[in-house]
Formats: sequence, C-alpha cells, structure tokens
Amino acid sequence: MVKPTKKHLERLKEQRKKLEARIQAAEAREKNSDRKKDTRRKILIGAYYLEQAKEKNQFDDIKKVMDKYLTRNSDRSLFDLPNKK
Repeated sequence: MVKPTKKHLERLKEQRKKLEARIQAAEAREKNSDRKKDTRRKILIGAYYLEQAKEKNQFDDIKKVMDKYLTRNSDRSLFDLPNKK
C-alpha cells in the first residue's frame, strides 16, 4: 500500500469538506420543502373548515374553540377575540 502524501491528504480533506457542505445544503432544502408542504396542508384544512362553518352558520362555534386554543394576542385579533393578559 502506498503511503498518502501530505498534499493528497489535504486534497481529500477539502473534498470531504465540500461534500459535507453539499449534504448540509441538500438536507436544508428537504427540510424547507417539508415545512412548506406542512404549511400548505394547514392552510387548506383551515380553508375547508372555515368554508364549512360559514355554510352551516357555525362560525361562532369555531370562535369558541379558537378562544381556548389561541394564546398570542395577534392571532386572537384575527377572530375578534379579546386579548389575553
């Protein structure tokens, strides 16, 4: 077996560094894509239930549920709910 030279080792380390960076970037893209899909699902589910509530005149029922669920005042204002202290 041939003994690797210092130059050869440095080149291999640089290749490893670049490959690790590419792997990290690919993982970040995948995670970002998964987050976007999850957000889109939530939007579609919410749109469906809002439409159902409007059709069945049950929007007040949704407001009651959201009153218990929402804690951030900025979110609560979307449903005309009083601020939480």
